Amino acid sequence: MKLIGSLTSPYVRKIRIVLAEKKIDYDLVLESPWVEGSKVVALNPLGKVPVLVLDDDSTLFDSRVIAEYLDTVAPNNHLIPASGRQRISVRRWEALADGILDAAVAAFLESMRPDGERSPSWIERQRGKVTQALRVASEDLGEHAWCHGNGMSLADIAVGCALGYVSFRLGDILWSRQYPNLARLYGKLMQRPAFADTVPQG
Repeated sequence: MKLIGSLTSPYVRKIRIVLAEKKIDYDLVLESPWVEGSKVVALNPLGKVPVLVLDDDSTLFDSRVIAEYLDTVAPNNHLIPASGRQRISVRRWEALADGILDAAVAAFLESMRPDGERSPSWIERQRGKVTQALRVASEDLGEHAWCHGNGMSLADIAVGCALGYVSFRLGDILWSRQYPNLARLYGKLMQRPAFADTVPQG
């Protein structure tokens, strides 16, 4: 299988980490939807990465869909509980983390627009979502070692990718100082090769 994406996308990073933790072989094909002539739109009508191209050339898109698929096709190291309240807990964490990413990406992209086209109020609205969600993540994590249960799950992967992206693109949001428990979680995740090898670049 092939993973289509960029080295800066936090959603791609999430899938790269899942693939590494599940020990699934794949080819990484670097492709940015922002580059003229990008092939991404031919694989995903939404023009977004990541895209997973399966062995039969069918495609999956949206990191949540891809993560769930990967967790079902490889029986080792399950990252999402099979059913019930535990599954919903992990998916809720993923939704919170992806919400942080959605807002952080929106704020960053808006900040890159030319003067006169940029909306400071829109940027602040998105940054407000990031800071509010970080506060909730810290409160929900509390003194627990992991977001859910007694070991790493997709919840931790998603939160780790969100924290890494905020540091990468919105570095003035000093979440690690404000929320030591999130900093401890991220530090622990960064000790894993899957996280250390996928730090955003560019």
